[in-house]
Amino acid sequence: MPDYDERQLSFKLVYYGPAQSGKTTNLLRLHDLLSPQLKGEIMTMETQDDRTLFFDLLPLGFRAPSGLLIKFRLFTVPGQVAHDGTRKAVLSRSDGVVFVADSDRSQETNNGESFQGLAENCQRVGIDFERLPLVVQFNKCDLPSAVPEAEIRERWSAVPWPLVFAVALRGAGVEATFETLLRAVYRRHAESLELAGKHGLTEAAFVAGALGRP
Repeated sequence: MPDYDERQLSFKLVYYGPAQSGKTTNLLRLHDLLSPQLKGEIMTMETQDDRTLFFDLLPLGFRAPSGLLIKFRLFTVPGQVAHDGTRKAVLSRSDGVVFVADSDRSQETNNGESFQGLAENCQRVGIDFERLPLVVQFNKCDLPSAVPEAEIRERWSAVPWPLVFAVALRGAGVEATFETLLRAVYRRHAESLELAGKHGLTEAAFVAGALGRP
C-alpha cells in the first residue's frame, strides 16, 4: 500500500531484472524525457565495473487538484545474484514493478531465473504477486541476436501482464513502459485512495501529472 497521509501520497516503483538488462538506462532516459512539476536528480550507486550495486533513485512528483502531493520514487535493483539481499530490501513495500528483460537470445535463461526470483522475493517481502501492478519490458530489441517480437508475444500470450518492447539506450519504449505501469498502479489503488472522488484525479490526469504532460 502506498505511503499516504492528508498532505502527500508516495508510490514506490521498482525496475527489476537480470544484470545489464537496462534498468539503470531506463531511469536515465526517463530523467531526460519527463518534465513533471517536481523532478529530483537521479542518484546512483555503482561498482567499479559500472554495474549498479545498490540502487538508482529518481524522485518525481506533482500536485493533484485537491492539493495532495503525489510522489513517485523509482528504484532499480542490482541484477547480480550475489546481491539478492539488496534486491529484497529494495523490492520491499513496492507499489508497482517493471521487469526489464534482455531481448538477446543468449539471455533467455537469465531472464527466466530473474523473473522467478522476482515472484519468490515478492512472496518473501509480503507482496501479493498476483495483484502487483507489473509491466514486462523487453529491452535491446535492436540487437541482431534479439528474439523477434512475434516470438516473444507468442510465448507470453497466456500471461496477464502487458509487454512493451524497447531500446532504452535510444529512449524508445521507455516512456511507454512507465506510462503502462502508471495506469496499472492507478487502477490498483484509485478506489481505495479515492483518487478521483476526493482528489479530482482521473487516470488520464494521474498519468499526465507524472509524465509532465499538459
